Amino acid sequence: MEPRTLPWKHCIHLTLLLLLSSTQVSGSCRILRCNSDFVAATLDLGSSSSGGGISLTRELINAGYCSALRSYATCTKRMARACRGDLAYHSAVQGIEDLLIQHRCPRAGPTAQPRPLPVGTLSADACLYDRSHGGSSQQQQTEYLHCGVFGDPHVRTFKEEFHTCAVKGAWPLIDNDFLYVQATSSTMSGRATVVTKITIIFKSWRQCVEQQLYQAELDNVPGAFADGSVSSGERRGLTHTHSLAVRSVAPGRHVQITAAHIATTLVVRQSGRSLGLSVRSPRNIVEAFGTEQDLQLCVWGCPVSQRLKTPKEKDKESAISTSLARSYCAKLLPAKDVYYEACVFDVLASGDVNSSVAAVSALQDATEMIADTHSVHLLPVASAQRHTGRMDPMLMMLMMLTLGILGSMTS
Repeated sequence: MEPRTLPWKHCIHLTLLLLLSSTQVSGSCRILRCNSDFVAATLDLGSSSSGGGISLTRELINAGYCSALRSYATCTKRMARACRGDLAYHSAVQGIEDLLIQHRCPRAGPTAQPRPLPVGTLSADACLYDRSHGGSSQQQQTEYLHCGVFGDPHVRTFKEEFHTCAVKGAWPLIDNDFLYVQATSSTMSGRATVVTKITIIFKSWRQCVEQQLYQAELDNVPGAFADGSVSSGERRGLTHTHSLAVRSVAPGRHVQITAAHIATTLVVRQSGRSLGLSVRSPRNIVEAFGTEQDLQLCVWGCPVSQRLKTPKEKDKESAISTSLARSYCAKLLPAKDVYYEACVFDVLASGDVNSSVAAVSALQDATEMIADTHSVHLLPVASAQRHTGRMDPMLMMLMMLTLGILGSMTS
């Protein structure tokens, strides 16, 4: 079987996504705007036929692509002074040059015209989730889901499953039509592996929000997006609102990001020597993804091969006794739930009682994000049963048939 190749449109979009997730952009450098304009200009290329035959269609597609590349190049030239020394800017310039040569685009020629705005301007209400997704209907109550990632690292999934993971490097937590979130884990002191970097990309949607990047690292949890702004997607109506907003709760250590257009809240914290993420989002936003987006820790949890053992099986390797770890965590987390177990695990793995703060912070976020208070304290047994205790429908049917046959034989 030959290896799969992506169409050029998907390749450039993937390149831009990787570029955005691996670099920080200074406040004065607006290269993200150039990137977003280019993506917008190429979204519809090849999506419809011009009716002039296959060769003509290809010519039109390539001409449109070349126009978009020339516009992209012009935009980067305007940013040259502000973006001097910026890695994202220089990567974009080199990428444009390579693509112009690859597609044999003339240096001179028409440039892509900005997308025309629809008649009238969108009101602030049009960019609110309830109005744009029908959530305000009395017959339809919005169901919110919660995901938490914290500590060494532990994942409470949208499906109320709980895993402790051995994942190292960059792993996607969320990847849907509106949002991409990635966590990078590294080995710290002792045997602990913790989240040291979180990247959040809000994807462009209608006129409500342009692509926006937020990135936090250990000892650097900024109170602004990567371009230096604290809000995005300004709308005027009865009230003055923004589709996206960052609010600093504790400078440099704790921020809350709200996305009004998808009714989603994200909390990024530094707790001790690790980063944590908590997310609250509507079910239909969480489930808005395709089959190719098949790796999301917040949806399916850790791959089986990456799941760690319980603390009881690691007692002999720890610098702190199990009894001390359990006693310390019990004072902070009285309920014997997954947060208590995570606390014990982190203390044993790191050999530092201060690592317990990650579980305490995660529980605090879960308490604020989960409406049903009875669902906050997820029990380890309940989590395991949700994952393994589902009975196969065919097996259930066979059992019912067998019982029916036995019943008829004894009657």
